[in-house]
Amino acid sequence: MAVDVNPFGTGHGTAAQSQAEHAYLVLRDLILSLRMAPGSPVQEEPLTRELGLGRTPFREAIKRLEAESLVAIYPRRGTFVTEVNITDHALIADVRRRLEGHAARRAAERLTDAERAKLRELGKEIERMPEEQAAIMGLDTRIHRTVYRCTHNRYLESTLGHYYNLALRIWCLFFDQLTDVAQHVREHSALLEAIIDGDADKADAIAVNHVDHFEHAIRQVL
Repeated sequence: MAVDVNPFGTGHGTAAQSQAEHAYLVLRDLILSLRMAPGSPVQEEPLTRELGLGRTPFREAIKRLEAESLVAIYPRRGTFVTEVNITDHALIADVRRRLEGHAARRAAERLTDAERAKLRELGKEIERMPEEQAAIMGLDTRIHRTVYRCTHNRYLESTLGHYYNLALRIWCLFFDQLTDVAQHVREHSALLEAIIDGDADKADAIAVNHVDHFEHAIRQVL
């Protein structure tokens, strides 16, 4: 089983990161990118061997992924990657429409100087973004998760991260059918500028519009 342990090209943290956190991030990204296909078994022995993960960190990661609805554990049957339920997309978008705008608002209000510099770096990456799927989706993922961290609200960050992950699997599923995906990510330029400028109202409106655009694009190919 040959597995790319970093499918989005986003990196998985620092040397200080716990083994359980590392295992979670590796498995999560493989599931989100569909490298571990919906409905497929999550087999401990081959995965721990191939990915270089310990059994205890692996099992802790599985529990966390189950709580996030990314895997399902069935007694006497095993653990499986959850199916992608397309009918849930509108429900996911309904939650994100409310929370993404709020997160952008709070980020604009609470941004530190170091975070402002990080958002500027992401803005520059958008300008030189390649057209490859992994690069596009990796950048989109880093932008969203960075904005969530900038809210300085761990509950909001965790909740949005959960719903973003569910939306990301749907995006991966339909990536090849969507038109101008790169432009969808370039929309973040205006969002980052509004947050950097501390314009909370503008950041809120742009974030909500971005979710609406994504939902519309998915509906077009269903």
